[in-house]
Amino acid sequence: MQLGFVTAIFGDLKLEEVLKHASEIGYDCVEVMCWPPGTVDREYGGVVHLDCAEFSQAQADDVRALCEKYGVSISALGYYPNALSHDAEEASIARVHIRKVIDAATKLGLPGINTFIGANQYESLEDNLLQYEKVWPEIIRYAEDHNMRVGIENCPMMIDKSWPFGWNLARTPAIWRRMFEVIPSVFFGLNYDPSHLRMQLMDPIAPVYEFGQRIFHSHAKDMRIDVEKLDRLGSLVPPMQRSTAKIPGLGDVNWGKYIGALADVGYDGPVCVEVEDHAFEGSLEKRRKSLEISYRVLRPLIA
Repeated sequence: MQLGFVTAIFGDLKLEEVLKHASEIGYDCVEVMCWPPGTVDREYGGVVHLDCAEFSQAQADDVRALCEKYGVSISALGYYPNALSHDAEEASIARVHIRKVIDAATKLGLPGINTFIGANQYESLEDNLLQYEKVWPEIIRYAEDHNMRVGIENCPMMIDKSWPFGWNLARTPAIWRRMFEVIPSVFFGLNYDPSHLRMQLMDPIAPVYEFGQRIFHSHAKDMRIDVEKLDRLGSLVPPMQRSTAKIPGLGDVNWGKYIGALADVGYDGPVCVEVEDHAFEGSLEKRRKSLEISYRVLRPLIA
């Protein structure tokens, strides 16, 4: 496995500066964020470390040279929009840009990109699955034509504005089974983040054994369930009203068991720290400290 981090935490830095920090701390790789320029749709969204809109082979060669300079590889390109949005324009922009991210990853010689399925928060599960069947097979065919794997993150995006269905269909093992029945392609899989299962009060480790061959990439974010809030508010409020995102080691996920499960199923890909811990926001020093702590927690588990 390779230890990396998601570049969104350094959204105010240039890619070269991000790679320099990664190299100094000791990370092997980074997942590079690739929103369309000027698109800031939510917290931690809208980060552009690589502009895929008009990305040339010469630019790709320059990025590869930077990676070689700092000894840090790119695990994947990441873009997490809502391709099934109720807003037709939003959905269209997402579908077009996902293809541009695939194009850029191809020029960089990467094995895959990461994204969301998306969802219409005003429709039922069945209606969302019907829309998924209309939209996503064509996107995955495009990825197949480029020999590019697509990893879907399992974040439900259940926040106040998207309650109760969320902005990302791919949130549970039951839904993943149906997704893969519709699109059995070997280029279609998961960017697995255990924190999102813990947030839903589910076992974050057991699904690794069923879906191990579908895991293309992994995020390492921790999640702490606030039991007092759960007891007071119940389980039917937006999950982040009773949960807190933390850096690895400061939440409820057992990282030894999680990395062990990945090893058990033969996973040998990236594990990228995703910092969304409000205790480490603000100064560059605090953000870097979050990555240094996460590194010390995970490096002993990932040789």
